[in-house]
Amino acid sequence: MNNPEIRLSAKDILDKEFKTSMRGYNPDEVDKFLDSIIQDYEAYQKRVAQLEKENQKLRQEMKQLSERPQRQTSTPNAGSTNYDILQRLSNLEKKVFGSKLYE
Repeated sequence: MNNPEIRLSAKDILDKEFKTSMRGYNPDEVDKFLDSIIQDYEAYQKRVAQLEKENQKLRQEMKQLSERPQRQTSTPNAGSTNYDILQRLSNLEKKVFGSKLYE
């Protein structure tokens, strides 16, 4: 088992055999075993409560994050993008063909 506080598995409980005495099972042995079962269930209840609390906290965080407005990246204007491309192309032509092309 993953949790060290939990000592019994369902198979342990199912396979438990008690010694019999003249009047049946030994009451002290049965009481000790039932006490172990009770402790395990208390540990399970603690763990479940802890996980439920954590789950609730994560759901609240997720809700807060989903309610935040999404930042949108600003897209450049198509006209300015075309102008930038044409300017770069012009600069490239000047370097490749020289300034004689524009004289």
